[in-house]
Amino acid sequence: MATGVLQRVRGGFTPAKSRALSAGNLSLWARGFSTSSRNKEDSWFKSLFVRKVDPRKDAHSTLLTKNEESNLYKIQFHNVKPECLDAYNKLCEDVLPSIHADKYYPCELVGTWNTWYGEQDQAVHLWRYRGGYPALTEVMNKLRQNKEFTAYRKERGKMLLSRRNQLLLEFSFWNEPVPREGPNIYELRSYQLRPGTMIEWGNYWARAIRYRQRNREAVGGFFSQIGDLYMVHHLWAYKDLQSREDTRNAVWQQDGWHEVVYYTVPLIQHMDSRIMIPTKASPLQ
Repeated sequence: MATGVLQRVRGGFTPAKSRALSAGNLSLWARGFSTSSRNKEDSWFKSLFVRKVDPRKDAHSTLLTKNEESNLYKIQFHNVKPECLDAYNKLCEDVLPSIHADKYYPCELVGTWNTWYGEQDQAVHLWRYRGGYPALTEVMNKLRQNKEFTAYRKERGKMLLSRRNQLLLEFSFWNEPVPREGPNIYELRSYQLRPGTMIEWGNYWARAIRYRQRNREAVGGFFSQIGDLYMVHHLWAYKDLQSREDTRNAVWQQDGWHEVVYYTVPLIQHMDSRIMIPTKASPLQ
């Protein structure tokens, strides 16, 4: 059929020459169609693995935080010698609240916990610095001159196996952590994201957080600036482990939650969960 169409278009050619040209053009068209098809298939195949990134002029931290505020958070993970955990807690109870209450230091103790399930014999402290990096620098400089704090650090060092920390910013769509009455247990869920996916994570969770506010379980959401990068921490509060189970099961009954999970799971490289018990010095009880 295609040959007949080409012959009619080229009516001025002899039948033999027309047939030869028609066959040649069909061959070229077939090769072109085949190449075009392969290019489309290659393009579709590559689209599965290559994600387009829109150029931005703003840092991710600027897009995700509360621009009218400049709170900086520090989270500390202290792995304590098992035989020293009680003494360590007593030492922290004697020193940390005094720093929190002293207006001379522009910082606040948000919460302090021992890990119950997860990494054992571990203490977790969360500090807030109102004023950002300048406030952090001011506090560190002042504490170096504080003899009580210097003695505390020296005594604390004898009880520790290791320690690490991260500097964090808070997501704009999460509530700021405020003191809570207890008793509660706390879950710290930590997500190591794939580099370049923080904006996507924020976009999905800006909508998803409304599903997790009904029982006031959402305490705070943070992402790292210094330390392990592309790290997200979500802090939740529950009355007990059964309350946690019931609350997490109930959210699956809400329209839209499964979509959030479907689209955010591929952004994660690694995740873990800690169940934590507040110490006596913690404003979050």
